[in-house]
Amino acid sequence: MKRFRDLLPAVIRPDVIPTSDGMVITELDSVPGGIGLTAALSRAYADLQPQHSAPGTQHVPLVGGRDGMIEGFAAMLRHQRGSHQGCAAIVVSDEAKDYRPEMAWMAAQLAHQGIEAYCVDPRQVKFTEDGLRLVGEEQNLPIGLIYRFFELFDLPNIPKSELVQYAAKKDLVAVTPPYKPALEEKSAFALLHHPVLRAYWRRELGEDCFLHLTTVMPRTWLLDPAPVPPSATIPGLSLGDRAVTNWRDLATATQKERHFVVKPSGFSELAWGSRGVSIGHDLPQNEWAGAIDEALAAFSHRPYVLQEFHKGRQYQLEYFDAASGEIHQMAGRARLSPYYFVTGEKVELAGILATICPADKKVIHGMKDAIMVPCAVAPR
Repeated sequence: MKRFRDLLPAVIRPDVIPTSDGMVITELDSVPGGIGLTAALSRAYADLQPQHSAPGTQHVPLVGGRDGMIEGFAAMLRHQRGSHQGCAAIVVSDEAKDYRPEMAWMAAQLAHQGIEAYCVDPRQVKFTEDGLRLVGEEQNLPIGLIYRFFELFDLPNIPKSELVQYAAKKDLVAVTPPYKPALEEKSAFALLHHPVLRAYWRRELGEDCFLHLTTVMPRTWLLDPAPVPPSATIPGLSLGDRAVTNWRDLATATQKERHFVVKPSGFSELAWGSRGVSIGHDLPQNEWAGAIDEALAAFSHRPYVLQEFHKGRQYQLEYFDAASGEIHQMAGRARLSPYYFVTGEKVELAGILATICPADKKVIHGMKDAIMVPCAVAPR
């Protein structure tokens, strides 16, 4: 429908790895977790800073400020709701249930921004001829906006999901992020680097933007098992100085040659939270070969991508150990998660969450051994 054609996600979070050669974006998430966590951490760290810096010291401003995440999220929801009357329902699926506490906290903070918002289970949404309503033990409220905190692969598991889509189609409720399957696929990275599309991207993005994106977004390929003609090669893919003519050539690559990652592109419970990820140089030969075969076999129902692996820079950090009551040091690698909120034509960076994992961990994600902190702008 024309009404939905130009809709885009209003929350965008790239996952950025600082490397010795610069920044690399490994993911681009339009249904990201960590919004409430980053908001709460930003507030806590801001409140720890003295109001007036001591002589010789400098105030370190947090990216987005103390309440930038809350204010940015509120402005985005207000704009997305438009003229629709009713509360904002943050619908969290069972698949994403681990994020309910942070989104419930976020909903409570939105009240101070003048937005009536609730973090709800899909079963609390009721369809009527007049629109959607939020029902509970003591609730029966009209819904003006649904913030969809579940990915589209999860739709078959969402009670009454088709009724929510019908209500959106009839303009009885606003829904964000929009139902755009292509925007939840990692295959977008492969399309950006595809040589056939190079002229298109240059024209649509502009030369400078295209060059920047192809620099920070690692080369990526769709693992399509369709036969490659004997006289053809897979564009841009090589093992050492050997061009690759068959995906299964990757299975015989040496450990030094297989600095690649295989991961589901989307539409799978394995496509988030660093699940389903296989790192070539970190696996024995037989397990790496098995990961390639499994990815090719799954193409028809769960496409996988092959992506260049970029090693993150190592940092030395300190953290407080609550058990011992002492400050410890840790060598680790970082992932930066900047949160952008889109309000009309305005895009605002509201906060950045840094996740630092021990240096021996190959995949960086929110594990129990990680340090998670909001980012600030260091004084020069």
